[in-house]
Amino acid sequence: KAISRGRSARVGLVATNSIRGGSNRKVLERVAEHATLYNVWSDEPWINEGASVRVSMICFAVQGDSASAHLSLNGEPTRTIHSDLTGGGADLTSAQKLAANSALCFQGSKFVGPFDVAPETARDWLKASGNPNGQPNSDVLRPWFNGMDITRRRTDRWVIDFGTDMRQEEAALYEAPFEHVRQHVKPYREANRERRGREIWWLHQRPRPELRAAVAGISRYIVTPEVAKHRLFVFVEGSAVPCGSVYSIPRWDDETFGILHSRIHELWALRQGTSLEDRPRYTPTSTFETFPFPAGLEPNRDPSNFDNPYADAVADAARDLNESRERWLNPPEWTERVPEVVDGYSDRVVAKPGCETKLAK
Repeated sequence: KAISRGRSARVGLVATNSIRGGSNRKVLERVAEHATLYNVWSDEPWINEGASVRVSMICFAVQGDSASAHLSLNGEPTRTIHSDLTGGGADLTSAQKLAANSALCFQGSKFVGPFDVAPETARDWLKASGNPNGQPNSDVLRPWFNGMDITRRRTDRWVIDFGTDMRQEEAALYEAPFEHVRQHVKPYREANRERRGREIWWLHQRPRPELRAAVAGISRYIVTPEVAKHRLFVFVEGSAVPCGSVYSIPRWDDETFGILHSRIHELWALRQGTSLEDRPRYTPTSTFETFPFPAGLEPNRDPSNFDNPYADAVADAARDLNESRERWLNPPEWTERVPEVVDGYSDRVVAKPGCETKLAK
């Protein structure tokens, strides 16, 4: 306002580095309408009284000011500075969402309450019988995972999940899981600011019905952590529940997996996403939904209709990558697969006797 109203010729601004991306960037887009960014440090450490954050330092001047004759980005001269605090090259801030990518990247469920249970408890419930409705507890017990399970080896986690619209009277017929939720989740939810959270305390507060519908009937799909030092994607089984720190892409084909793991998509995600401190954040609206997939490999196509001449090569490279990562995380000489206690769940990978210490390293 100071510049647009003629009160100042030059202004300096210090903000967290998240100002460069997502909805936060609207501030800089408005600045760029009335001023010239001329001296910018896009991502610097800021330590003050014990607090350690990453900041962007921005100087801008009224258009035509002498400062605009010498632009500098991160201490280096540049010809242009875009509103995402990058210089030269293409201005990716103008990238638009693509119809072929819409409704294909979902945030995971937000439980809001202690719905998770110890694996030993979950297995006891899975083997138990005697519910008044005659149904097994496997209806409402599912494996779940978070971002750390993607970047490392999967841990053995289970969550009580009554779906998206099960009535309380129906949920109560699964006696042991419902009693756990009544004792542990209901008191937690009583202080919830949302009316739905307080009143429908037996359901996850954000159960993501759109994601559930998208992965129904497929054996695996692609997931990535919201925040991670390195951008990576993995396949997970269709029965697993991702939590809110995970983004899910309901695609099962190796071609899409390979494109997402490409260097091109990694660089796109770094430019288009935001960050938490020094860790990049994957933001679907600006990263996935704007990313131009190769012609003939668009993510809304059925894989049987891919007509790109490089489709097979991409798929082969993706399979090799995934198999190599699995061998590194779960060496066959140190691990074995054991059947799960209930049909419908994937076998578990466990350490062979005597190899627990090797895997821990």
